Amino acid sequence: MLSIRAILEKTYNAMLKASRHRYALWFLFAVSFAESSFFPIPPDIMLIPMVLAAPSKAWRLALLCTVASVLGGFFGYFIGVYLFDLIAEPLLNFYGYLEKFKTFEGYYHQYGAWIVFGAGITPFPYKIITIASGAVHLNLAVFTIASVLARGIRFYLIAWLLKKYGAPMKTFIEKNLGWLSILFLILLIGGFALLKWL
Repeated sequence: MLSIRAILEKTYNAMLKASRHRYALWFLFAVSFAESSFFPIPPDIMLIPMVLAAPSKAWRLALLCTVASVLGGFFGYFIGVYLFDLIAEPLLNFYGYLEKFKTFEGYYHQYGAWIVFGAGITPFPYKIITIASGAVHLNLAVFTIASVLARGIRFYLIAWLLKKYGAPMKTFIEKNLGWLSILFLILLIGGFALLKWL
């Protein structure tokens, strides 16, 4: 029987292969959509080789990822609203995120926009946040704005770096995406805090 790790590795390799397929755009859209609600592997795995293969399409690919991811986020949101007990709770439990969800639930109404934004640009599983946002009925306009900004920043930043610096940036992004995202979020929050203080 295959372990979860083996299944994820096989899925990862299949996504890399799909990035070279003639229907790669459709695959990229599907993965970006699914990752926002239930799929475990982020679309960056496909976005990176596709931008490197066609730098002139970098912005189009980033837009595709952003739109599909936000639409997938709505799907996750509505799972949280209407199907939490049936789908969301077992899904969160499967990924080992149920306790994390319970912890975050208390912070939502005060910090909802920042939670969605932070999960949208960092490696934190965005699917937890989309489902949790629906489960606690976070304001849909707040959810939408935070999702569009966060996912757009993430995918356009990756596309820009790859378009500008090429293959060496691929290795750097893959190794440091988590730290870069967290650093960006800290700087952004710090900037808003500074503006408020001034």
